[in-house]
Amino acid sequence: MTGQNSRYHNAYAAWQRDPQAFWAEAAREIDWYEPAKTVFDPKAGVYGHWFVGASCNTCHNTLDRHVASGRGAQAALIYDSPVTKAKATFSYAQMLEEVKTLAAVLRDFGVGKGDRVVIYMPLVPEAVFAMLACARLGAVHSVVFGGFAAKELATRIDDAEPKVILSASCGIEPGRVVAYKPLLDEAIRLSSSKPSACLILQRPQAEAALTAGRDHDWAQAVAAARAAGKSADCVPVAATDPLYILYTSGSTGRPKGVVRDNGGHMVALKWSMKNLYGVEPGEVFWAASDVGWVVGHSYIVYGPLLHGATTILYEGKPVGTPDAGAFWRVIAEYNCVTLFTAPTAFRAIRKEDPQAKLLGQYDLSKFRALFLAGERADPDTVKWAEDTLKVPVIDHWWQTETGWAIAGNPLGLGALPVKHGSPTVPMPGYDVQIVDEACHPVAANKMGSIVVRMPLPPGCLPTLWRQDERFVESYLGEFPGYYKTADAGFKDDDGYLFIMGRTDDIINVAGHRLSTGGMEEVLASHPDVAECAVIGIKDAMKGEVPCGFAVLKSGADRSPAEIEKELITLVRDKIGPVAAFKIAITVARLPKTRSGKILRGTMKKIADGDAWTMPATIDDPAILDEIGGALRSHGL
Repeated sequence: MTGQNSRYHNAYAAWQRDPQAFWAEAAREIDWYEPAKTVFDPKAGVYGHWFVGASCNTCHNTLDRHVASGRGAQAALIYDSPVTKAKATFSYAQMLEEVKTLAAVLRDFGVGKGDRVVIYMPLVPEAVFAMLACARLGAVHSVVFGGFAAKELATRIDDAEPKVILSASCGIEPGRVVAYKPLLDEAIRLSSSKPSACLILQRPQAEAALTAGRDHDWAQAVAAARAAGKSADCVPVAATDPLYILYTSGSTGRPKGVVRDNGGHMVALKWSMKNLYGVEPGEVFWAASDVGWVVGHSYIVYGPLLHGATTILYEGKPVGTPDAGAFWRVIAEYNCVTLFTAPTAFRAIRKEDPQAKLLGQYDLSKFRALFLAGERADPDTVKWAEDTLKVPVIDHWWQTETGWAIAGNPLGLGALPVKHGSPTVPMPGYDVQIVDEACHPVAANKMGSIVVRMPLPPGCLPTLWRQDERFVESYLGEFPGYYKTADAGFKDDDGYLFIMGRTDDIINVAGHRLSTGGMEEVLASHPDVAECAVIGIKDAMKGEVPCGFAVLKSGADRSPAEIEKELITLVRDKIGPVAAFKIAITVARLPKTRSGKILRGTMKKIADGDAWTMPATIDDPAILDEIGGALRSHGL
């Protein structure tokens, strides 16, 4: 492996030699009221805690310290909302005033250290203020994606038991307004845990009726607190105290609340902004995600602000608000240096504008790098982005549970050579191994379960909210001494990781373990395919057989049946007859969550004729009917 100029190998070796010294050095970038007595205590918590004995406040580190050090006039948050045609910029000093005042409002509602606050909001600046106001008070926020179904919201309210809920009258999607208040009211009705107060941000697109005695108008409450000169100071908390709970999507029964602590979270994110993303304080960084997801927590809100960068909050889509040049417009308008988004966004842009003709309208001269995560970044999409943007396009891999990248290509340490299909190498803190079912390491280039040797680094979940036993059972029990990622893949001879899909995306075809991710890579290489998904469906003879779904690019001028035949031939040529790939179906679109993950599990249940329920996070439920129709039209 080349990349001799990269400092990555030295950094990773330094972490391996002395993990505590490595993270103690990284912790110097954070302001502490009291430094840690122990950098890592293996006897604390389920598997140990980072920065034991330290006292800190996350809001202080994102706002107060930057204002104190002279960054007050610098832009902290840029809000850009093509769906409402609104734009706003908040300096660090202005953000601090907004957060101090909102924290005073929450304090008047009785919110204090350790109390939970549920935030059920659209992508507006007030959602960010809300998260930071909770952090300021030492309260634990739990953001639930705005517009989430009432029943799912209710399970999260019951688990978190919030003292207060912060919400808005509505969210805005292209072409429709989603009323949040009826969903919130129904969720509170369904839940046994009742909040003492709800603070509702009225948006002009759809104002909501307020429930007397419980609901309060956000703007009025903030204005009254400001007029009365109310303000809240930062409350010191233990580094090991929880900052937030984030519920993983797709939960059934009691949801899994991923806990994030204060101290380790700050250290890891601050380290990653410079060393992984290569961003300097004062530069503009954009994570095109939602605050309801982990990417929004880590890299819209906390990471950039801890680093003293400027973050962009974009209430829009990659296409349709107004066109496939939307991302180029935002990058150019705000001199954004780095964009982090999901591969599905780029597949959508490419589908609408395959030649990237709209790019020519914008000046992207300040733009340095594109980072992709959330779904597998198929090599074809990565290459298209590289050819189009002429900047490094970096796939990296992480999870809600880890809060930051397990593996990536560390731009700030000096980039390593890119291998399409690989998120490159493990970050310091992660000892990543590929093992078989008996937890024995497998040889290079051989597929297995991807696990991380314990302990996990700072920033990762210390446990699940009030469910230590479930945490052990879900993540630590199957492979003793390791964290189970539930992803499958391999390492090549250079130590590069290849993530081939979730372990349940490895299908067993007549005794052969095959990766649906590998088949998707082949389908995506077809010149007419915009995006694709492969699932395993039940087969009486072989156990399972693969079934591929493909969305065609705009302007594909041949019949779907012709392209379907080519796709079958392509997989058989590239992977071989062992794949038993005989079913390719062209569809108008694929069912996805709002964060862009393809709902392969639900598609499989439909294909197998199994019982299924509507996923709470689905973007457009009608697509599942289309998938069912496409399967029937192919005799399945």
